[in-house]
Amino acid sequence: MNRLKRTILLVGLLGVAGAAQAQFSSTVTATSDYDFRGVSLSAKDPALQASLDYAFGETGFYVGAWASNIDYGSDVDGSLEVDLYAGYDGTINDDTGWTAGVVWYTYPGSSNSATKVKIDAYPELWAGINYKGLELKQWYAIEYDGSNDALYTEANYTFELPQNFYLALHAGYNYGDAFDGFEYLDYSAAVGVNVGQFTLELKFTGTDNSGEDKITDDVFNNEGRVLFSVSTTLPWGK
Repeated sequence: MNRLKRTILLVGLLGVAGAAQAQFSSTVTATSDYDFRGVSLSAKDPALQASLDYAFGETGFYVGAWASNIDYGSDVDGSLEVDLYAGYDGTINDDTGWTAGVVWYTYPGSSNSATKVKIDAYPELWAGINYKGLELKQWYAIEYDGSNDALYTEANYTFELPQNFYLALHAGYNYGDAFDGFEYLDYSAAVGVNVGQFTLELKFTGTDNSGEDKITDDVFNNEGRVLFSVSTTLPWGK
């Protein structure tokens, strides 16, 4: 079974589970490029992505899984990323909230093409606070590159616009031991619209990498580029 068929099967199973069980939710996204903090993880090719989430009533606790096809080039066998996570969303007042959790990044079946050494999974912790449309979040990845830790600080602001449109702005900074000597800033601006049960979004993303840190190849590309995505959350009647 090729990587596209495997991804479609996984996405389909997640979507069916989310629709079949009212206590679950599932978000399915088709995007022109899997962008992760300004870097393409699908070699600038389209990606099919899905999450399956379970919320523990009104407690604020939730768990979930997320999957996407990836393309790390000819040096890596494997084409799938599966992330497992658990978190808590708390409320301070009507305008202010906070969040904390952990995500475990895994790459089933992925290994170095030459050495056959498996691609390491790694955990990342997060904590954040939000006020109205503004969100500030801090991430801490343990053994991000197999041995060194990494940090990521981000700010996001979402404006609600007329006619179900919105504008989403983002800036993030990658640093820590794993990025020693090549820390970088990523940014994006997106315009989206909710149409029935679907969200359509057009996003420009990029980084401040230059010189030898600027990657112009498709694999791990970090140039400025435009992405388009369509997403929906199941079950629709929820």
